[in-house]
Amino acid sequence: MSAGKAKDGRRSGCGSRRRRKQLDGWQLHPVLSPLTTSQAERLVRLSEEAVAKRGLSMRYDGAGAFVPVGSNGVQVRDGASAGLINLARTVADLPRQQWRSAVAAHFDQMTSPHGPPPIPDDLENELYLRLVCAATIDPEMSRGVPEFAPGVLTVPATYVGRGVAMHFNIDSLGVPPEEATRIGLANLRSLRDDIETVRFDGAELTLLTGSMFTASRALVFDTVLRESLQVENPPFGCLVAMPARDMLFVHVLRDQTMLKALQVLITTASSMFSTRPGPVSPHVYYVTDHEWHQVTDYSTGELRLRAIGQLEDAAQRLGVSDTAA
Repeated sequence: MSAGKAKDGRRSGCGSRRRRKQLDGWQLHPVLSPLTTSQAERLVRLSEEAVAKRGLSMRYDGAGAFVPVGSNGVQVRDGASAGLINLARTVADLPRQQWRSAVAAHFDQMTSPHGPPPIPDDLENELYLRLVCAATIDPEMSRGVPEFAPGVLTVPATYVGRGVAMHFNIDSLGVPPEEATRIGLANLRSLRDDIETVRFDGAELTLLTGSMFTASRALVFDTVLRESLQVENPPFGCLVAMPARDMLFVHVLRDQTMLKALQVLITTASSMFSTRPGPVSPHVYYVTDHEWHQVTDYSTGELRLRAIGQLEDAAQRLGVSDTAA
């Protein structure tokens, strides 16, 4: 019975409380979206089992991550942490019965749970720079890390097994920050993209994929244009989106289809940023003369397009009268 009568004739609230609890469980989790609250709770339980089975000195922090702890159970600064945001987005697309194996694979990638990530022997060929969403990183770890764009960090990173380790303590690399940047950019330039061209109502978009560092190739965008798109110094600039670690969208402005391209990129960037593992940025950017300008703004909770003089000038030269259309 959803709500019955108590012995004194009054209706009990057990049913309504039960319904409220069910409704709460169906709501999206505030951090581990696109999972619901009840799904997120199951993911945390499975992760706690995986952590215990592997003897990892970690505990769930209640905010979407497992953090390293000492023998007294108190969080410590040194040691690897394990965020669950990417894992949440991975299991969201899997049948329920496959969650346990996905969680196990996630924690099996942690090759150095009791200390900082291992430094590769061949740093010259194995160090990259990685773009990552600042909101997914512990503020203590990201203190002093440079930004590529507001809310997007640039972090030295290396492959560790099937995963990628980020090195927030640059001193541990054994090279000055300037040298780490040089090496990381050089290795990003050496990557090759898988290229797909898609069209929407005449607007041509290029989708680049191929590695865990594809979005990070925005840091070497001149190389991307030259080698992957066969374009150099486009006179009207480009619209670019990098919603997740393994994808980069580019539209080279050539004609009035820039409006359709902008609309598609806005929808695609926002959606993929919210659902794909390895979120980078929900925004669309205008790139011209090696300068990046953020076009979209969600700071008020709603979409707003920023006024960018260079983009408005390019639109006018292409015969587009209203970039906010």
